[in-house]
Amino acid sequence: MAGFESREIAKLTSDGISRSIDHVTSESPLSIIVVSVKHGQHELGITMRTEGHDDILSMGFLYSEGIISSADDIEQLLISENQVIVKLKVEALFDPTQHCRRSSVTSSCGLCGRINLENGLNEVDTQLDESMKIHFDAVKNCINSVIGMQEIFSITGGSHACASFTSEGEIHRVFEDVGRHNAFDKLVGSYLNEGFGERPLGAFVSGRASFELVQKSIRAGYPIMISVGAPSTMAVDLAKEHGMTLGCFAKDESVKFFSGVRRII
Repeated sequence: MAGFESREIAKLTSDGISRSIDHVTSESPLSIIVVSVKHGQHELGITMRTEGHDDILSMGFLYSEGIISSADDIEQLLISENQVIVKLKVEALFDPTQHCRRSSVTSSCGLCGRINLENGLNEVDTQLDESMKIHFDAVKNCINSVIGMQEIFSITGGSHACASFTSEGEIHRVFEDVGRHNAFDKLVGSYLNEGFGERPLGAFVSGRASFELVQKSIRAGYPIMISVGAPSTMAVDLAKEHGMTLGCFAKDESVKFFSGVRRII
């Protein structure tokens, strides 16, 4: 199984030190490069990710950034070790003055390195579905199901998970990564080749609800986002602005909704 490696450890307890082997979530750099007929070749940045699904991670990232509107905007996708080269069609919306970054994209950062912050704030214009409703049992189903499907986390305890779910709380897809933004991009990218479908789905994230994850969720058309962790002020404000239902601190006993209560049964 990919996604983790073994490392030697020294475990300290009240009985002393014992040496053994433990499993650690893998993390390595991935360079994403786009080739545009109009703008030439540009490196978008380096993201620290867990290996696997580099193709859909890159596609999800390009979609979240507003560089592509669908998989049809990609002419060719070339994958090598720790590098993805995406050849774009003329129809793609790539603009190096907006989309290129001055620094690496870390596993915990979504907007880091953006040359212009306003571009990241204003590119979300998706109309969210109003028909999807959920009840508390659906949230509980999400929490319990995702935990059982986190294979890397069950071994290492060191990966984030992002999942899509139905109004009944059934998990549609789940992806893991050392970076929560990468996990979300993998989730979004997995739908691009086939479309997001007619049935509305919600998004579930195992970490906190940052501005960047709310932005990605809205861009992908998820009307509901449930987070195990806390939100930030910008995340709440963006969710309210776009009418997204944002639930945080999700537990078996309760969940706090910061916006979009109209979708709660």
